[in-house]
Amino acid sequence: MARKTITTTLVKKFIPARKSKSRKGENGIVLVVGGSYIYHGAPILSSIAALRSGTDLVYTSVPKINVASTRSVSPNLIVIPLVDQKLTRGAVNKLLGALPRKLDSATIGMGLAIQEKNALLHLVKSLLDRDVRLSLDASALIPEVLPLLANKNVVVTPHAGEFKRLFGQAPSNSKNERIKLVEEKAKEFGITVLLKGPTDVISNGSSTYLYEKKIPAMTVGGTGDVLSGLVAGILSKNRKPLESAAAAAFINGLAGKAVQKKLGLHMTSMDLLPEIPIVMKPFDKIV
Repeated sequence: MARKTITTTLVKKFIPARKSKSRKGENGIVLVVGGSYIYHGAPILSSIAALRSGTDLVYTSVPKINVASTRSVSPNLIVIPLVDQKLTRGAVNKLLGALPRKLDSATIGMGLAIQEKNALLHLVKSLLDRDVRLSLDASALIPEVLPLLANKNVVVTPHAGEFKRLFGQAPSNSKNERIKLVEEKAKEFGITVLLKGPTDVISNGSSTYLYEKKIPAMTVGGTGDVLSGLVAGILSKNRKPLESAAAAAFINGLAGKAVQKKLGLHMTSMDLLPEIPIVMKPFDKIV
């Protein structure tokens, strides 16, 4: 199986050029579904990361209890309330009715409280039926979702604990064994897996990309939410999940390195957001 280290040269190929005469909406429309009574910040981090990746529009769907706090953080977010405090079938149906017809990608799960597993499955299936590319994280990573994802445009972004919950096997501490396990599960279920860790392992079962971070400050909560937003943001413009996931991991890491250099081991995930456009600028192409 082909294994490559992610480099700047590779990522330049993975981020599409923007047309000089493009109009609003042509550079990606993203949906973010997340949040709960406790975790109000996660979908905000994902949404702003998606915008900072160069996406034109981001719709942020959070439980109604989180709506005021989410709106107050940024005027750039288009907030769609989930009618219930947790994800229910009724809330999903209302959300599906409120979404724009053109939606390129979605990221689901960060901080999300789920009342009914079937509600999550209904949301995932409905979006895939609309040809929306998906990035799934955190509470969306349950084994019941796997049969819906085979050979669709989907990235899952687990850390080691979520990987075990999703696939029933814990990744080893051995780097080589981790890589083999990710490749095996990606191939078995027909998805792109981005296993987060000191070395990010990204595979679709036939090609694998590795990104060794060495950024200990990035253990702070929320850096994975930023990554999920970047995956969805890049996926809204590049239909290839493997390339989008690899580019997102690299950009998240570049932003983390820049912040760690400035602030040492004292960063928060919010600090990553203003760095994203700076580290992405060398990848900008206009045609």
